[in-house]
Amino acid sequence: MIEEMRRKLGKEIEALTHELAITLPQAIATAVAMGDLRENSEYKAALERQQLVQARLGQLHQRLASLAEIANTEAPTDRVGLGSKVTVIDLETSETETFQLVLAEMMDIDAGHISLASPLGRALKDRKVGEEVLLRLPTLVRRLRVTDLITVHQME
Repeated sequence: MIEEMRRKLGKEIEALTHELAITLPQAIATAVAMGDLRENSEYKAALERQQLVQARLGQLHQRLASLAEIANTEAPTDRVGLGSKVTVIDLETSETETFQLVLAEMMDIDAGHISLASPLGRALKDRKVGEEVLLRLPTLVRRLRVTDLITVHQME
């Protein structure tokens, strides 16, 4: 999963780097050729986009650098953590659900991926099979029990 995240970040970095090095300079040059820069909306938009792209690239590089640390600290071998696939049963409805805890950038609720930073992700973090979880949401309180756990280390 960490490798998948690295690839995803790498693709975005590559696309933004191309935009910063090629597309935006062309847009700025085209806008400069139009004349008066004080009232040139294309020029201002290109400069704003350039600043946005530079800021996002900084965030992505920082996130990429922190992935190695996250892999070591957030993916325990014996309890719910980053990359874990966990099955829970709702103790009131007896309904079972399976989730995989992922980084926020990879969250896909339809695929059963929930963020480690979400309320459910935080409630499940560090739990072991058989433990109960009290999930307090704004509209309800759910009591869940962890029934099955496959850590990221077991998947590899």
